[in-house]
Amino acid sequence: MSKAAPTAETQFIKIGSSKEPFVFASGATLPGITVAYETYGKLNASRSNAILLFHAFSGSQHALGLNTAVPETGSRWTKDLHNGWWDLFVGPDKALDTNRYFIICANYLGGCYGSSGPASINPDTGKPYGGSFPPVSTSDVVKSQLALLDHLRIKKLRAVIGASVGGLLAINLATLHPERVKLVVPIASGCETTVLTRLTLFEQVLAIENDPHFHGGEYYDGSAPEYGLALARMISHKTFVHLDAIERRARKDLKQGGDTLAWYRVQHNVESYMLHQGKKFVKRFDANTYLRIADMWLRYDPLKDAGVSSYEELFARSAAAGQHYLVFSIDSDFCFYPEEQAKLVGHLEKAGVSNMHITVHSDKGHDSFLLEPQLYTPHLSFTLDGRWNKGSVDRTVAEVE
Repeated sequence: MSKAAPTAETQFIKIGSSKEPFVFASGATLPGITVAYETYGKLNASRSNAILLFHAFSGSQHALGLNTAVPETGSRWTKDLHNGWWDLFVGPDKALDTNRYFIICANYLGGCYGSSGPASINPDTGKPYGGSFPPVSTSDVVKSQLALLDHLRIKKLRAVIGASVGGLLAINLATLHPERVKLVVPIASGCETTVLTRLTLFEQVLAIENDPHFHGGEYYDGSAPEYGLALARMISHKTFVHLDAIERRARKDLKQGGDTLAWYRVQHNVESYMLHQGKKFVKRFDANTYLRIADMWLRYDPLKDAGVSSYEELFARSAAAGQHYLVFSIDSDFCFYPEEQAKLVGHLEKAGVSNMHITVHSDKGHDSFLLEPQLYTPHLSFTLDGRWNKGSVDRTVAEVE
């Protein structure tokens, strides 16, 4: 008999106020923001065993256990979100062992799962911010989550881990604030926005912007731009899941008389599968948040954020701080191709940064990091233990209060 999932509860922290507003990288301000987060495990006496986990594009702060309700999320907190998105990786004796480590995961600023975002209420109007919510950069998200670490009195992280878009944030934190983290683990990620990614994201932006219900982001009093959001999700989904896996997952017996568009009748199991994914997604996500995160990815520029002109100069900060990078590639990844991680590792090597590069062989594509803990756990455990450092094991992380 399997054990019941541990219950989890989202917590909230207020950052800033009307007197000390939160200032975005763009120069825009808000009179305070909220960050929704969850923690797992116990912080040790020296506060040295904390790991910050950045979620992927449409993820949430809920990484482990069962959480059936989150305040301020309305109907978006669907059953699909009740179980932690990294249950296979986080927990006792798992890759992120909660017997040893204190795990923190927060919803991005601009999100729709409890952190301040476009669906949040503007205190000046009493209505959702909508299209007036500022653009969000990765440095804004990092700034908000460092404020959370300060609240928890954590000066230096054992590790920062991020998969997909979360990997961009992990690199941003590690290079903007190298004194705040020891180990950096970008999984299926990169160090820049490629031309292919830019085109794919731009298609998703256009899908939402051109929905007749979008109204520049002012749709909360009426019909949401569900068609545009569903289409955006379908465009992205084919980069997250390997095409062979899509074919395997798709229904094998599409019934006649199924979904019909204005003229075209859905007539193939793969088409039906993708349409189902889009329809399911709109129930749990907000179109304005989708645009903020897509824009954040499109404008990702760690060199500009750090005020440097080259990646060698950027990662020299990591070298000077004695950081170690564990970089994961997935050989079947269509979202962040393995060449992107190879390029990142090349920059790390030139800057003299300690690193290990692991290529995972999977037929599941980008989503492998969610589904196959057996391919990642040995390397994560090896690195978090400190065995990358001349074969030693750091026992201090086990000293819990």
